[in-house]
Parts: sequence; C-alpha cells; structure tokens
Amino acid sequence: MRYVVRRLVIFVLTLWVALTLNFLIPRLMPGNPAQAALAKLAARGPVSPTELHAIELTLGLPHGSLLSQYGGYLVALAHGHLGVSYTFFPESVRSLIAQALPWTLGLVGTTTVLAFVVGTLLGVLAAWRRGGIIDTVATVGSTFTAAFPYFWTALLALYVLGFVLGWFPIRGGYASTLSPTWSLGFIVDAAYHAILPAATILVSSLGGWLLGMRNTMIPTLGEDYVTFAEANGIPSRTVALRYAARNAILPNVTGFGLALGFVVSGSLLTEVVFGYPGVGSLLYNAVVNEDYPLMQGLFLVITVSVLVANLIVDLLYGVLDPRVRR
Repeated sequence: MRYVVRRLVIFVLTLWVALTLNFLIPRLMPGNPAQAALAKLAARGPVSPTELHAIELTLGLPHGSLLSQYGGYLVALAHGHLGVSYTFFPESVRSLIAQALPWTLGLVGTTTVLAFVVGTLLGVLAAWRRGGIIDTVATVGSTFTAAFPYFWTALLALYVLGFVLGWFPIRGGYASTLSPTWSLGFIVDAAYHAILPAATILVSSLGGWLLGMRNTMIPTLGEDYVTFAEANGIPSRTVALRYAARNAILPNVTGFGLALGFVVSGSLLTEVVFGYPGVGSLLYNAVVNEDYPLMQGLFLVITVSVLVANLIVDLLYGVLDPRVRR
C-alpha cells in the first residue's frame, strides 16, 4: 500500500509541474501568442482599435498579473476549457482534440498494442529457440525492418500499394463521399483506409519489441532457477513463459508504457504522409500555423497521457516484481 501511495504522490507532483510548465513556456516566449494571431490578421489589412479589442476578447487574450493568469488557467483546466484555435477559429481546442483523438487511438493505439504483443511473443520464441532457423529469420528480418524509418516505409507503401497497384486509398481516413457515423459502411471504409498506415507502423515497430525481448531473455535463460526448473521436468512452455519470460519482460513493459503514453501524440510523419485525420496531423497544422492554444492543448493532453501511462507501468512493476515495492 505504501508503494501505491508513494507512486500516486509522485504522479500528482509531476502532473502539477507539467501543468505549470505548460502555462509558463508560452509566456516566456518572445511576444504573445494572441498578439501573434492579431499580427497575422493585421497583415491582411488595417485593424481598428475596436476590432482589435473585439478580437482580443474573442481569442481570450490574457490580462492581469501572472499569478492571476495562473489561477485562471487552473480554473479553466478544471472545467475542461483549453481555449479557441486560431487556425480553425471559432472551433475550440477541446472539440478539435476530441475529433482527432479517436482516429489516433484507433490507428496508433491498436498497432502499438499489436506490435508489443506479437513482437514480445516472437522475441520469447526466438530466445527459447536461439541459434535455430526461427531465431535467425526473426532476428535478421526484424533488424532489416527496424532499420527503416516510419516515413520512408510509409512513402514506399503509399507509392507501390496505393499509387502503382491501386490496392489501397492514398489519402484520408475515409472516403470523401461519406460522413463520420457509426454505420457499418463507414466503419468498413475507415478500416480499409487504416490498413496501409497501420501496416507501415506495425512493420517499422515490430522489430524493436522482438529484439528487445530476445536480447533480455537470453541471459535470463542461463539463470540457476531456469536450469533448476528444467531439471525438475517442468514443461518447456511453462519454463519459457512463467520463469524466463516473466522476469525478462520488465524492460519491454517499461517501453510499452512509454509507447502507450505517446500513442496520443500519434505517429506524426505517418499521419502527415497519409493525410490521416489524427492528432499527429492536428499538431502539424498547429505548428505550421503558429496556433499556440492548439499546441498548448495538444502538449497538455500528450503530457498527461504519458504520466498516466508511467503510473500504470509503475503499479504493474509492483505486481510483476515484488522487490520494487521495498
């Protein structure tokens, strides 16, 4: 229980520091985010003082001391208000993130979990059959695919499978003739559009999980307790999964927790290449258009998701390895 309480206290303190930095960093930058948007509007023509004041009120230009702004920021966060986007005005940042998040969670979240499970199991099998043909094929193949960056694999798949062969759509999350609904036709079409981006992420990330698990498990197989279990006639599958893999999987679990946290940020380059309507594309648009409220909202969501994922991993560590609870 003390271990859980200690982890929760650290989580709360880290979350407070992250929220404070998310408030301070935009205000430490030269100029003001809202003034930058006003300057962009002024470039299209003269802005009268009345129009300027109206725009300031609409965009929520901060007023008052830094401390009062900080208090207002925390109150707004407590009510889920993240401001108004300059790029997609008058859309709120919260609604934009809410629209993009399901696409990223469906695409990147599913492929991340799938890559972790398949890669870890293949790593266990390669380590258990080390030196054999399964180990050789898995090691060489995963090293080959892991060497290619996401965007290169995405561009190659897009050109060959989408443009040349025409097997898959080359852009978007669904057909332009459809509207997002929960109908079977739309779900099938969205799944069809997600096949190519998901395959490129899966191919590029599978090797890392496989090699990590294999390289951690091979030294574990030489431990005395594994030899003792084999000498007592315990079935090979039980020794591999319950004795060796359980102790060797901790580094992979740590990496999985971090990967889950960054799922929310999306696979930026893959989403940009395929024009996928996820958080990665939204972040790209926010950076290109200097949309500070949207960037701040996205960074906040990403930070919180990473912290929550780390907390879950910390608690899971206590279950997998009771020694860390001391």
